[in-house]
Amino acid sequence: MSAAPRKKLPIGIQAFDKLREGGYYYVDKTPQLHRLVVQGGYYFLSRPRRFGKSLLLDTLRCLFEGREALFEGLYIHDKWDWQVRHPVIRLSFADGVMQNREQLDERIRDQLFQHRERLGVPLRRETDIAGEFSALIRGTHEKYGQRVVVLVDEYDKPILDNLLEPERARELREGLKNLYSVLKDADPHLAFVLLTGVSKFSKVSLFSGLNNLNDVTLDAPYATICGYTDDDIDTVFAPELPGLERSQIKHWYNG
Repeated sequence: MSAAPRKKLPIGIQAFDKLREGGYYYVDKTPQLHRLVVQGGYYFLSRPRRFGKSLLLDTLRCLFEGREALFEGLYIHDKWDWQVRHPVIRLSFADGVMQNREQLDERIRDQLFQHRERLGVPLRRETDIAGEFSALIRGTHEKYGQRVVVLVDEYDKPILDNLLEPERARELREGLKNLYSVLKDADPHLAFVLLTGVSKFSKVSLFSGLNNLNDVTLDAPYATICGYTDDDIDTVFAPELPGLERSQIKHWYNG
């Protein structure tokens, strides 16, 4: 039996389509995603940096947008209704450092504007960000006739970047709280929501009112939703292992 061919290592790849079309190794995370989506609702997931959270969200985006070809050969392929497509709004705070509320608001407005353009949802500029976000979700649902999927990457980064400046961190927290507060009242227009980040802020401080947010950070069924297991290394990455000492690999990754 011939050895499996070597592929490219997916270092720093955050785009699911690039990974699937570019000949990279991919550990199939769609069993966990299928379970998450079938249960439906509002989810929160905390994982360390560089753990594949952005790729996870991009995989969900491609799934909800119905990009079937990317999922051929994966667990979820024959379990998903590819005829149903949901519009996706993805917000990310991963890039750059914001040092005040004005910079945060500008980043949010810019992303909301880009989604309006992409989705073709004509909306008047509301006086506040919560109003703009709410109107975008509502208008998208009306236009596409399908409930909206909202994905948030690094939901907490603006706060974490300013932890040594408590006043500034508090100001940025209030700005994010204002944004996330929209999700509760938008419930009739939402199909699925997932927020990811590094830290685990209490629901009271940042998700006030969003009491249906299901924290799956430590839930056993989702333990492997990001990152690699020993078994993944032995199977998916098997072509890379010859000549490498397993204990040495563990040492590289701090055990």
